Amino acid sequence: IAIKQGHTHQVCLNAVRIAEDLGLIAPEVRLSEAIALFHDVGRFSQYEQYKTFDDSISVNHAVLGTKVLLAQNVLGGLPKHDQDIIIRSVTLHNVFTLPEGLDEKSLLFARLIRDADKLDILRVVIEYFEQDTGSRADAVALGLPDVPEEYSPAVLACLVRGEMARKDALTTLNDFKLQQLAWLYDLNFTCSLRMVVERDYIRKLAELLPQNKEIVGAIEIVRSYVDKGSRNGSSLFLSRLSL
Repeated sequence: IAIKQGHTHQVCLNAVRIAEDLGLIAPEVRLSEAIALFHDVGRFSQYEQYKTFDDSISVNHAVLGTKVLLAQNVLGGLPKHDQDIIIRSVTLHNVFTLPEGLDEKSLLFARLIRDADKLDILRVVIEYFEQDTGSRADAVALGLPDVPEEYSPAVLACLVRGEMARKDALTTLNDFKLQQLAWLYDLNFTCSLRMVVERDYIRKLAELLPQNKEIVGAIEIVRSYVDKGSRNGSSLFLSRLSL
């Protein structure tokens, strides 16, 4: 629970920074922060009931979060349009890919919370692996086995191709670490990529992985992608860079 409280606070800070970098007006910055505040509200009920953060063996925490917000009428004092944006963004923050057909504003805020969330999950994961084994909160790594030097070629191939890896493809903790690196391909804004560089996330994750030729080469592909994107002149990272 403490991990999720700290995570929520950091996601709020990330969301505000991205929103301000995009030049959003003050009410839109506040809306971004509200979405970040509520994005993981379902995690608390999820862990209370199931003792896991793994949606695949419990419940979709994003959908549960929207149910909590609606049942408790948390958003009742807000304009209907803002309520709709918050509910939609919370619901979509953890989907593998965003659905087609979203209106411009919904797409903006959905992208923003997904970036803010991923950026802090990277921090949580790195801090998890930097702790002594006995101090780790097992829920963070989804209970995957720690098998030194072992990883799935299919997960590594996603990294090389510039694709995210699906959770059902993960079999070891090394796969989990590779998945976090692959998430960088799904970041939407130049500001987000700059934060990855500032926080040195790629190096920190790379040091947690086997140092063989295949993994080192894949990480260099990711590093090149992020470095190129972080120097993009536009705040909005609309199109995928070529690898």
